[in-house]
Amino acid sequence: MSRHIPILEREVIDALRAAAPAVRRLIDGTVGGGGHTRALLSAGIDEALGIDLDASAIPLAESGLAEFGHRARVIQGSYVDMAAMARMMGWGQVDAILLDLGVSSLQLDDPRRGFSFRFDAPLDMRFQASSGGPTAQDLVNSLPAAALAELFYRYGDERHSRRIASAIVDQRPIASSRQLAELVTRVKAGTARGAGQIHPATRVFQALRIAVNQELDALERALPIAVDLLRPGGRLAVISFHSLEDRIVKRTFKELSTSMTAPPGMASLGERRAQINLVNRKPIRPARAEIMANPRSRSAKLRVVQKLERA
Repeated sequence: MSRHIPILEREVIDALRAAAPAVRRLIDGTVGGGGHTRALLSAGIDEALGIDLDASAIPLAESGLAEFGHRARVIQGSYVDMAAMARMMGWGQVDAILLDLGVSSLQLDDPRRGFSFRFDAPLDMRFQASSGGPTAQDLVNSLPAAALAELFYRYGDERHSRRIASAIVDQRPIASSRQLAELVTRVKAGTARGAGQIHPATRVFQALRIAVNQELDALERALPIAVDLLRPGGRLAVISFHSLEDRIVKRTFKELSTSMTAPPGMASLGERRAQINLVNRKPIRPARAEIMANPRSRSAKLRVVQKLERA
């Protein structure tokens, strides 16, 4: 297991340990290599359940958390199912939940998975390779140009989506990550790319990964489930890495933290009681020192909420 320092480690510890009166049970819904869980257990949280959709992460997390013995349990699956997994543990409500979204360093650095254009690999990009669902290669080689362009624009905010989609259709079949990255780079040749800007293929790869794993749908479903699973006073922390994720988190937290009262005589409009309180109204960002030490942290945003006592 890589013992790299998790992104926003100190900020996550400070946020989740503040859940009063004490933090006994933690769910890390995106355990990865176990870095955040390890830090939180070391900081005094009693026991943790780590969940990850990627089966290859499970043995790494188990190895890295082995020293904590029965205090740490790791299960393969989706964080959408965290409530059922908590019941399997004999847990009712929990004290703290962490979701560290997006692709992990373990996945990016595995040359066989196709997540990164740094390697020449099959265009898979599935978090759960055994799912039987479509791969990125399937989407690239089967969708019509209009659908590909919509996918790149919607999930990657790619301004050149139509040109890229048209070039892909002309050059199909696309078999590898490097082939796709080189094609996108050729299409975007001559477009502005100043110092420090991202690789030309970054947005296309992001869009394909999100579509393959249905990440945004899973996030929208999981956030209310996580809030329901928290005990009163418990906290949920979410780290996002791009605007699509953060927009969903921000919107959901705003809805769940807002009460709605029907006007007199109009009860049919329905009422809604706030379930959470926003711990930080603006996202917490990595300090400059962390970004310098780990450039992958530069786009991270941490939002934290606390479940209301009356929720």
